[in-house]
Amino acid sequence: MLFPASGHTKAHVLHYYAQIAPVMLPHVAGRPASFVRAPEGPEGESWIAKNPPPGVPDWVPLVPVEHRDGVTEQVVVDSTAALAAMVNLGAYEVHVPQWTAAGGRDAHDRLVLDLDPGPGADLVVCCRVAERLRQLLDEDGLMACPVVSGSKGLHLYAPVEAVSGRGASAYAKGLAERMTVEHPRLVVASMAKLERRGRVLIDWSQNASAKTTAAPYTVRLREGSPGVAAPVTWDEVAACRAPSDLAFTPEAVVERAAERGDLLAGLLGEGVRGRVP
Repeated sequence: MLFPASGHTKAHVLHYYAQIAPVMLPHVAGRPASFVRAPEGPEGESWIAKNPPPGVPDWVPLVPVEHRDGVTEQVVVDSTAALAAMVNLGAYEVHVPQWTAAGGRDAHDRLVLDLDPGPGADLVVCCRVAERLRQLLDEDGLMACPVVSGSKGLHLYAPVEAVSGRGASAYAKGLAERMTVEHPRLVVASMAKLERRGRVLIDWSQNASAKTTAAPYTVRLREGSPGVAAPVTWDEVAACRAPSDLAFTPEAVVERAAERGDLLAGLLGEGVRGRVP
């Protein structure tokens, strides 16, 4: 039993990943993955694991990744079997960078903005901020794709032509700072906790090559019931009036994918990649 409040067992989580894999894998395949491991569930000990955990099958693909401390090998989740193998080892959350192993750290193919509400703000406020960011991205020729984080906030992705981590971060930081000028009582671009009360942090730093973001469709470990980083439509963002409007169980996400396909398919389209100014 991983989530006693909702009754979700490890078997439920494994079944979710097996069902959602067809739409999840295109967003994680080829990217060196990190995991939040919590063998006993969200109420037990958890930690971030970049290195392959003990017991990983030898057929799960690994890629070398250069870090400050040297080169290490990381798992690439390229199949339903590899995904299930990692989840079976208690690696319930999947996080990936904005670049692929083939392209390299200086060839990011997507931009991300993590909208994180501080105390006194919520997902509804994130949706209003996201709508304005969508306009700014559109003006620069970039297509914004919304994904509820599965925790408290919202992720905005945009498919881009190859750009360095520094270039992506500088552009994202510029957007965040522009928003703080437009809406100083609503938005903050600083990580300082005292500044975040009642505001939404636009976390631009996840575009750094060393950073990762919770992957689309990953389960999120939170007390009570499992969250899911679920793609949503802009109509749903505009209609959001309570955080519960965009809160989805794993079962609901599977049902949405079966009925509507991958709502984040636009992030994969080569013909819609914009160039970071």
